[in-house]
Amino acid sequence: MSFFVSEAFAEAGEVAGTQGADIVAQVVMLLGFVAIFYFLLWRPQSKRSKAQKTLLGELAKGDEVVTTGGILGKVTRLTDGFVVIQVSDNMELKFQKGAISASLPKGTIKAI
Repeated sequence: MSFFVSEAFAEAGEVAGTQGADIVAQVVMLLGFVAIFYFLLWRPQSKRSKAQKTLLGELAKGDEVVTTGGILGKVTRLTDGFVVIQVSDNMELKFQKGAISASLPKGTIKAI
């Protein structure tokens, strides 16, 4: 009877040794996923956010811009949270600053 008990303890020791290796593999896998998410999602998103903040901070009267809806226009007035864009001779539209997606080189609107 004691013969069977010693075999059970021997098997338990082997299993415990492999469980330690499994935990290390899981931690390495988790760190790998975190690294992938960082380089593929978080870092590019923070770069885009930083570029958008820079664009909105440097926005000035007379700049030609594109909105997120695709409307082209020239900035005529700026306030803290809003920007007024002239889209034609007699039409101005008011947008939130966050709706500005890009700044265009001067003269782009006339060239179109």
